[in-house]
Amino acid sequence: MRTVEIHDARKHLSRLVQEAADGDPFVITRDGRPLVEVVSISTPGPATARRTGFMVGEIAVPPDFDRMGSTEIEALFDADP
Repeated sequence: MRTVEIHDARKHLSRLVQEAADGDPFVITRDGRPLVEVVSISTPGPATARRTGFMVGEIAVPPDFDRMGSTEIEALFDADP
């Protein structure tokens, strides 16, 4: 793992943090001794977030939902221009 002296880390903090967030961790050192390791924090993406069923009991779907407005829609197709 790459090391960065604390003085250089101060000067280039924004770039170093972005690189760590992009998957390139590093260690900040002082006088050659490691102080901290900077790594990206893993956050759950859309694949791990649970969204299905989040409004259970909040919305009622009528049993004829798939047929609602079918008469009006058929009339639009049968109408003469």
